[in-house]
Amino acid sequence: MDILELMKYRRSIRRYTDKQVSEEDLLKILEAGAYAPNAGGGQRSRFVACQDRTLNEAIGKLNIARFDRSHLAGNFVSKEQPSIIDDPSIRSGFYGAPTVITIFGPKRFLYSVPDAFCAAENMVLEATALGLASCILARGEETFDTPEGEKILQSWNIPDTMVARCFVILGYIDGDYPTSKPRKEGRFVIIK
Repeated sequence: MDILELMKYRRSIRRYTDKQVSEEDLLKILEAGAYAPNAGGGQRSRFVACQDRTLNEAIGKLNIARFDRSHLAGNFVSKEQPSIIDDPSIRSGFYGAPTVITIFGPKRFLYSVPDAFCAAENMVLEATALGLASCILARGEETFDTPEGEKILQSWNIPDTMVARCFVILGYIDGDYPTSKPRKEGRFVIIK
């Protein structure tokens, strides 16, 4: 599958089986993130991959704890793969994924957020190429902005100059792989 076909195929998955991602696949996904475009080639992002289900569940609950629905641009994501936007009864922002990668960036760097999301995109594309399901999640800053979250960061040796920018959740899909939504017209223009 060429890269454009891979991009068209990939979906955000929010229902996972219990099967864990292999270390071999996880290392390829982390390497893909390390090769993402980054401002000035500075390679400032840092990744922590967690496969501890109990810890992921606790962090997933921190991720959703202060979720503010008033900032949403829409109110529906997917019937097949519902999000916390669709289903307020979901209690973990990580949807039970067996592997969660937290992507950190410098607190005071203009391109910290774009660098993190470029790494996340590379990771989910590699995951798809490997036959894994994935989803990119936001709310990194809010997730660890509690005493409990700060303890986790300390245990991971994350310096206070870094902040969680986003997450990539990984695993194997529980159910059928969703089809593509139709693309909206008028989203790009070519000016000559």
